[in-house]
Amino acid sequence: MQTHVIFVHALSPIHAGTGQSVDVIDLPIAREKATNLPYIPGSSIKGVIRDVSPASESLKKQLFGDVEQAGDAIFADQRLLLLPIRSLYGTFAWVTSPYVLSRFAREAQTSNLWLPEIKRSELALISQNSVLSYQQKVYLEDLDLEATPGADAWAGWLAKQLFPDKPDWQTILQERLCIVPDEIFNFLVTTATEITARIRLDDNTKVVTKGGLWYEEALPAETILAGIVAINDQKRSANRDQVITAIIEVANQGIIQLGGNATVGCGLCQLTIAQGDR
Repeated sequence: MQTHVIFVHALSPIHAGTGQSVDVIDLPIAREKATNLPYIPGSSIKGVIRDVSPASESLKKQLFGDVEQAGDAIFADQRLLLLPIRSLYGTFAWVTSPYVLSRFAREAQTSNLWLPEIKRSELALISQNSVLSYQQKVYLEDLDLEATPGADAWAGWLAKQLFPDKPDWQTILQERLCIVPDEIFNFLVTTATEITARIRLDDNTKVVTKGGLWYEEALPAETILAGIVAINDQKRSANRDQVITAIIEVANQGIIQLGGNATVGCGLCQLTIAQGDR
């Protein structure tokens, strides 16, 4: 199989829900059972790309499949890569962890991408030109962590992959990448997602209806997710390039919408395909 890495950059909060209540959150986001890490199901990204692709219906059937046959493209889940966290300095940090990077690297290496070394430290790793630190500490949400340089390689690589034609945004990412220990990241993905209270009003009285208050969880704007698309080249090898062309055409359209609450502006995203020469 031929694989390619797709990045999803959230421009607004993403609610990819489960439809099941967890604790006090009525509509939580989808999370992996073992790791508790948020993700967007591969079926969501596949459906959106098929829906907005300008390809012909016959080609869509070959690439994405239908009720009668499977398509050539296999879309994996989009897993969390960088989580935006409120920071005392620099406004926000793009936070990740060694485990998250290791799992991303495991998938990305199937696409023959060169990847930086993954460093492990009990300290928060930042870049040399970071805007997050003050007196060798970073302040994320309610946490203050000892910080040291060590994230420059990943900051540079991710900046070029995510924002290949946007030097200003490359600088923003390089200044804000922060690699924290796995335990700290697990705490942040549990406590630092976006929780919104929603209400439903009675049309006549304009007061909240019974049972009309609920809480929704979402991945915050600026979240970065990554996943792979694999092309089954055993059945129709001629379509391998067409799959990538279809994704590139969708990415070039600009903004797409993923997840729920589309009519209230949630789920606006941009797609980028990783390139090996960056």
